[in-house]
Order: sequence, then C-alpha cells, then structure tokens
Amino acid sequence: MYIEIDEQSEIPLYLQLANQIIRAIATGEAMPYEPLPSGRALAGDLGINMHTVNKAYHYLEDKQFIQVLPKSGAIIHPAARRQATQEEKEDISNRLQPIIDEAKCLQLTDDEIYQLIKGEKI
Repeated sequence: MYIEIDEQSEIPLYLQLANQIIRAIATGEAMPYEPLPSGRALAGDLGINMHTVNKAYHYLEDKQFIQVLPKSGAIIHPAARRQATQEEKEDISNRLQPIIDEAKCLQLTDDEIYQLIKGEKI
C-alpha cells in the first residue's frame, strides 16, 4: 500500500494517513487481516511523528477499519468492508452535506456532483 503525505495540505497529517488507509480498504488494495506497519516503522518511512501515526490508527480503530492487537500490531479489521449501520449512514450524510452545499454554491450540477461521488473526473 502506497501512502503519500502532503505536509502543505490543510488536512491534518493523521487524517491524510487514515483516509489513504480507508481508500486502500475500499479499493481492495488492503484486505482483511492484512498487517499494517508498526507505528514507529510507518512514521519513519513517512518522515512524521510516531504519535501522528498512533492517532491515525486510533481513529481507524474507533471506526472499525483496523484492529490493534496487543503485542502483535495492527491489522485490517476482518469486517472493515461491511454493511453500514443506520448511525454510520447518518454520520456520512452529515459530513457530506456541507460539501454538497458548497458544490451547489459553486454551481456544480447534480450530475457533476454524482460524477465526483463515483470518483470520476469532471
């Protein structure tokens, strides 16, 4: 799994890392039970603080995308790809709405927004 951190981005480093791991799970690049590098090793590879990696791992663990096993490290959660609960659907809807509203203010059409959601370039 290739991870790239943009230190100039407004997105916090831990969230950039977490988002890229989620993308790897979503695309099938990272599979259930697949081990992740230790926090120390990943921090060294990316040139970031180990606490930043730990924060990303805790964020992903809270969302059940990874599982941290004591003395064994982190793995992709066996149920990382699962049917969303109603609460998860509402959370995603609440996080998407401001982005959709901004897109509409910038006069993107519903079709253009849908293309973006599908991951297509517009």
